[in-house]
Amino acid sequence: MSDPLALLFTRTIRANRVVRGGVSDALADTAGLTAWVREHAAALGVDAARFTASEPMREEVVALRQAVRALFARAVAPAEPSSADASRLPRFADALATVNAAAMAVPLARRLDWPDGSEPTAGDAPAARASDTAALCARLATAAIDFLAGPDREKLRACPAPRCVLYFVKEHTRQEWCSVSCGNRARAARHYRQHRADHSF
Repeated sequence: MSDPLALLFTRTIRANRVVRGGVSDALADTAGLTAWVREHAAALGVDAARFTASEPMREEVVALRQAVRALFARAVAPAEPSSADASRLPRFADALATVNAAAMAVPLARRLDWPDGSEPTAGDAPAARASDTAALCARLATAAIDFLAGPDREKLRACPAPRCVLYFVKEHTRQEWCSVSCGNRARAARHYRQHRADHSF
């Protein structure tokens, strides 16, 4: 099963494997945002060949991402949120207002496409003309709203593995981490702590 767009959006912040305790931001510059949007062009309703991010667009998308991450932090409470940016997230009320405003700025409407020789498909399209930035933010905000209002919100978790900062959807009852590698890292850290405690006398 592929991850929902909203989850992929929050994962543009990842643990930095080089700087201990640091994070890497896939949206740190316009090239990063351009690459990420092109990678997810179909879900975002964007023409990958034509899309190039601007700095003002990047700033708006990053602000929206922080708002979505604040809502994810609220969704996993009372468990701990991701440590990546928990201290830098907007207040819940501000985050909620940001996400809703972005979604309402460009209402989406269902559209039917039916190419010759193919089956018809339904998709969402902007109901009115909008700037590329507003359209992109509306898609991302709508994806976050759909995710948080849907059944997967109850399964949302922040990965507790050392240095991991990702959110994930818990797919089965025994899943504790976002990935096998995080599970291995968490078990290794636990073993190391136990080993040190046993030999500290």
